[in-house]
Amino acid sequence: MKQEIEIELKNLVTNDEFSQLIHHFSIPENSFKNQTNYYFDTNNFDLKQNHCALRIRRKSNTYTLTLKEPYEEGLLESHESLTKENALQLIDGKAFSSSEILKHIESKYGISKLSIEYLGSLETKRSEYPYKSGLLVLDHSKYLGKEDYELEFEVPERTQGEMEFNDLLKTFSIPQRKTPNKIQRFFDYKKSNT
Repeated sequence: MKQEIEIELKNLVTNDEFSQLIHHFSIPENSFKNQTNYYFDTNNFDLKQNHCALRIRRKSNTYTLTLKEPYEEGLLESHESLTKENALQLIDGKAFSSSEILKHIESKYGISKLSIEYLGSLETKRSEYPYKSGLLVLDHSKYLGKEDYELEFEVPERTQGEMEFNDLLKTFSIPQRKTPNKIQRFFDYKKSNT
């Protein structure tokens, strides 16, 4: 299991703002790569109540299980590579015993791996671009019949990153918008439409 601290600034943008950023940075259409996030929680949203998120991300033919947990200045991300077979087992509701992340969830949060369920998926076309102190990420996501556009800025240090990100938003006259992370948007939309 690999772990890293994630400091990520984000802002939802309109389709027009998204196009403006692509044009300004001369980002070619073929730089956008497809990925799918498969989201999991219990039927009582026990992970969400602990401010955690669990997903499998499929990029090309690789599958990575990721647990995001609160951490001092960002999020602690734990990653575990999966075989396609293990990924499909989890999606089908069959937990496998060799997962370090699922064992961690059981030991730290008391949540049985058998109670974790697949809740749905979110597909994203993503392009990444080096920018100032970090990595600028442009995402066009589709989920549950909805789509949105997001600008993310992954940085090594929050204070400088926030200044650079806020300057970028001002340069393009993009208002700061409350932007929950993808899994939160997915859950909120799912909840409001059930």
